[in-house]
Amino acid sequence: MKKIITLLLTITFVFSASAQLRWNSLYQTYISQYKDLAIEEMLKHKIPASITLAQGLLESCAGQSELVKKGNNHFGIKCHDWTGRKTYHDDDAKNECFRAYKSAKDSYEDHSQFLKRTRYKQLFSLPLTDYRGWARGLKACGYATDPGYATKLINVIELYKLYRYDSATDYDKFFIKHAGNYQPGNDNTRLHPIYKYNDNYYLRARRGDTFKSLAEELELSEKSLAKANERSKYDVLREGEIIYLKKKRKHAEKQFKNRPHVVKAGESMYDISQKYGIRVKSLYKLNDLPEDYQIKVGVVLRVY
Repeated sequence: MKKIITLLLTITFVFSASAQLRWNSLYQTYISQYKDLAIEEMLKHKIPASITLAQGLLESCAGQSELVKKGNNHFGIKCHDWTGRKTYHDDDAKNECFRAYKSAKDSYEDHSQFLKRTRYKQLFSLPLTDYRGWARGLKACGYATDPGYATKLINVIELYKLYRYDSATDYDKFFIKHAGNYQPGNDNTRLHPIYKYNDNYYLRARRGDTFKSLAEELELSEKSLAKANERSKYDVLREGEIIYLKKKRKHAEKQFKNRPHVVKAGESMYDISQKYGIRVKSLYKLNDLPEDYQIKVGVVLRVY
């Protein structure tokens, strides 16, 4: 009986470990959104971008955790000697105190400062490319109580090839300026979260938004913001619609090369162009369509 139980436990562990190694679209989205922050922190503070990203992924459940939603805390850092805003969450004990930040950028910067304490000093003698050494060192220094923490970090880094970023010498400064915009409060006071897609950035309009109000928040030109979306700056924005921050591309992401779009009821050519982050003119050109083409439900359109 003991052998059977041991075998079942072994099988369960193998399947569990295997499941953790499967590619996850939420993880990939998080990586796309925050890799530039991780690279910026690496160049400033000499912490491997792969380690920062892997920790952010695990500690924040790819940005879906309550700590992120309540206080932009991507790394599960508890209050300790923190004098800033705080949030509370059940962790090792009930209702523990955690740090809360104005933005994701602030969370990433505080994570770097947190690792520069004496407790983790020995890690900085390791090369930036030694992500395995950093992962094991973090566990040895007591960053996490999970006995498998180092292995999980290494597995995530290798599955998503995060080690590629440890050799980066530059990052997207446009995204750094606008990334992670979030201010605790209600929907009328907090800034719009900004996301990355198809080599561009976008936000979703809220009720009452205008190109003028968004441009002021983003420190962009009202005219250029409207032009990037092929619109007039006087157009009324619908709640929930996608607003791109830069000029859209001529085709969708590569994953849609052999995946055309099937037109659904209520969709316009403009709606489809916004969905994939491509210019309306390019959508017509990709499908050899005249400018006066009338879209129909069920039509198959190339987007790449």
